[in-house]
Amino acid sequence: MSAPPSRRNLDSRMCVAANRWGARRAIGVFFGIVSRLGDGVFWYALMTVIALVGGWHGVAVAAQMAVTGLTALMLYRVLKRWTKRPRPFRACPGVIAHVPPLDEFSFPSGHTLQAVAFTVVAVAHYPVLGPFLIGFAALIGASRVVLGLHYPSDVAAATLIGGSLGTLSLWVERVLL
Repeated sequence: MSAPPSRRNLDSRMCVAANRWGARRAIGVFFGIVSRLGDGVFWYALMTVIALVGGWHGVAVAAQMAVTGLTALMLYRVLKRWTKRPRPFRACPGVIAHVPPLDEFSFPSGHTLQAVAFTVVAVAHYPVLGPFLIGFAALIGASRVVLGLHYPSDVAAATLIGGSLGTLSLWVERVLL
């Protein structure tokens, strides 16, 4: 599964440029923190708060987010094993990993896929969270490229997959209720 040379080159060039920007200490530290929060800490805390302050509706939303997240986890693991795309710091000259990766392969970005899926579900139920969660999900996606762990196309594909998965979760909720 290889992209045409022109698209692959653009993807690599964008990855190198973002990664060089991330070599600046303050930027690297900032995106490292964002990425670490995207490991799950932020999302688990959000689900807990929603369940605690939202009554039974909050518990239902937190459960929906958890099921959507587990589905996203299984899906992205299957996709990574299937595509086996090497991470940019392993395959793209000029890219270094500013933090260690959680797994071996690059496509798709699991952090981004999860962030977008969680955001779609949470914002559908609590629109007031939209500006914050959408911004945070975008920062998570950017962090993965800046830190040298993903190509922009990994993040773009994960955004589409996560958005579709979150939307599917909402559709299933409507059909069942």
